[in-house]
Amino acid sequence: MLRDDDTLFAALIARDPSYEGFAYVGVKTTGIFCRLTCPARKPKRTNVVFFSCKDAAQDAGFRACLRCKPLDTKRPASGALEILRDKIKAEPDRRWSAEDLKALGYDASTVRRAFQREYGVTFAQYARSQRLGLAVSTLQQGGSVMDAQLDAGYESSSGFRDAITKLVGDVPVRMNARQVLAAQWIDTPIGAMLGVTDDEGVHLLEFAERKALPTEIARLRQRVGPIRFGQSKMLEALAHQVGQYFSGRAASFDIPVVQKGTPFEATVWSALQQVPPGETRSYGELARFIGRPEAARAVARANGANQVAVIVPCHRIIGADGSLTGYGGKLWRKQWLLEHERRAAATTNR
Repeated sequence: MLRDDDTLFAALIARDPSYEGFAYVGVKTTGIFCRLTCPARKPKRTNVVFFSCKDAAQDAGFRACLRCKPLDTKRPASGALEILRDKIKAEPDRRWSAEDLKALGYDASTVRRAFQREYGVTFAQYARSQRLGLAVSTLQQGGSVMDAQLDAGYESSSGFRDAITKLVGDVPVRMNARQVLAAQWIDTPIGAMLGVTDDEGVHLLEFAERKALPTEIARLRQRVGPIRFGQSKMLEALAHQVGQYFSGRAASFDIPVVQKGTPFEATVWSALQQVPPGETRSYGELARFIGRPEAARAVARANGANQVAVIVPCHRIIGADGSLTGYGGKLWRKQWLLEHERRAAATTNR
């Protein structure tokens, strides 16, 4: 249901991302329609009209904005982000400099802010994580520490060891004896997510902006093993299913989840996966479902400890009064996910 125009205009001024995909604005003076998050100069209140979907905006004669690209299924990212991600993927062993960025026509400080905003790390840190992931692969395949060091672009062995220790939680000489988890960023319409898997399944899937993400990574390293950035068949399957979900083509997941927790947490996480898309439950209802009616607060803590967002749908748990309660990925994303699932469920049930 489309909100009233005053609410939507306030969201337009604030560039509120919670309406991403569910509300669009048409500017009468230009004949163009945009996302509410469009960075273009804001029009006057009297010159706008709101639509619940892009088809309605087009049917009314409005053209899609070339800046915010409302017809695209993915949230528009900086052109630099897409181009530089592709270049890093094509040359994962390259050491990028400010001069390289300038040669491509980009300002280094602008690129830094764009990567920081999207992934929570700078461009240099993002590129380095890919180089280190390549270096870890060299070590796993029997290469020497020196080969891996040179592949990653480190002249100092101590510098390489320090960096790789921070990334995978172990020093190279001991790494062959431990399981190494594979990590990669997955883009979604509401922000980048970090996926971590092994051959058994998904250990972590979280939005980049989640404040607890560093703590979760540290816990995962301690419970399971070191982590590297790289590619794997399980990561490819995860990215595909996440893409299907966000595009509305699939409401559920069949990829295995293998996150570690206490027996009680595991029970709660299993119960969460039984809440149908398009529906919600309260903490008390979930506690009664697992046969522990007195444990609503413990259920809430287990819900908060979930490290596999969306697939283990902790966003479907709300307050007893129907309010949206805390969500590590930010409340606006919780609202977006619930609305996305309600619409998908309504379409399926027609």
